[in-house]
Amino acid sequence: MQDTAAAAAICNAKPIREGSASGEKAAWLVAAMVVIAMALRPGIASIGPVLPLISREFALSHTVASLLTTIPTLLMGLLALPTPWLARRLGKNELLLGSLVLLFISMAARSLVSDVTLLLLTTVGVGAGIAISGTLFAGIIKARFPTNVAMMMSIYTTALAGSTTISAAATGPIAAFAGANGLSGWRIGTGIWSPVALIAIFAALGILLWEKRELAGVPAKVVKAIRLPLGHPKAWLVALFFACDNFLFFAFLAWTSPMYREHGLSAASAGLVLATFTVVFTVAMPVLGLLSRAHDRRAWLAACAVLAGTGTLGMALAPPSMAPHIWIAITAFGVGGGFTLAMTLPLDNAHGADEANAWNAFMMTVGYLLAATGPWLVGFLRDVTGTFQAPVWLLFLVALGMFALTPFLAPRKHEGA
Repeated sequence: MQDTAAAAAICNAKPIREGSASGEKAAWLVAAMVVIAMALRPGIASIGPVLPLISREFALSHTVASLLTTIPTLLMGLLALPTPWLARRLGKNELLLGSLVLLFISMAARSLVSDVTLLLLTTVGVGAGIAISGTLFAGIIKARFPTNVAMMMSIYTTALAGSTTISAAATGPIAAFAGANGLSGWRIGTGIWSPVALIAIFAALGILLWEKRELAGVPAKVVKAIRLPLGHPKAWLVALFFACDNFLFFAFLAWTSPMYREHGLSAASAGLVLATFTVVFTVAMPVLGLLSRAHDRRAWLAACAVLAGTGTLGMALAPPSMAPHIWIAITAFGVGGGFTLAMTLPLDNAHGADEANAWNAFMMTVGYLLAATGPWLVGFLRDVTGTFQAPVWLLFLVALGMFALTPFLAPRKHEGA
């Protein structure tokens, strides 16, 4: 949920207007967008449920295993800024198509690799494909649905979250079934999602061909480069809150299933705990979006941080077998709601579309780069201490950091209130 950094990369297509023909085009474009969005999370979400199997086959430490989630997250930050520049040079739709081809090839190849180097290299390809495709998406929404940006972004993020939930919940049982039938469980469990990316390629190709016909002879518009708010303290605070929230999200996405496997749960039961996290995360996003109607969202931001802190504290103090679904659900609701509200903070603090684009790009870059350390630090602490107790306390401290930031996140016109 999470990829609006390239709103500056506005395409030159005409906005879809009302009317039967335009309505049919809009419906087709929405369907294509949903298909593409659903291809952008299984490459990450399918790893957590089978991480113990991958670690066992390649003899990976927890620190190295964490790179399978850390690398894509890191690339989502590193590629947030250069992607709009590449889109202006290569063409937005061409770049989208190319990134999905890279994603498909990398996901399929990763399920066939035989050594650690290739495993990590194909993960880089998966991460780059996800990062570039996701970053480009806001440009499509902004250009085609300029009066319905919020609704279309909601559809997009819901598709992202839905594919996260489905792949996280289904990968474990698929891998277990494959393993019981003499196949490599993790390879089937992760590789089975690559056809989703293949279908997305055809959807992106349809968008490309459609716009080429529609824009024949139309001169290209010049897109101004955005200036990042590097000197604005509030922008750093917004980026830090976004980073804390995504630190928690990607850490739980990577390690929830392995952690509960280590606590004695079966692969299916541990996968169900992870599915609880992703389902509640998905539900929390629209709920908090509807509840937070006031321009000053600090109270709701604080509530989300408290929920995240309560859930992680319960996980740290309670025995692992005591209501894991409850603690993980409380945490997920806080993290999911915090994500939705964090996405609104650049809009609350910026004046005008160009400035909002700059704040979004800055928040995504800083936020995802810091969030990428989440899975790695959890794996590193697990290696150093021998248990997941210290990593869970780290996640609790990150939730406290979210809470500490909330008093300083007032929108500009409320500053000093």
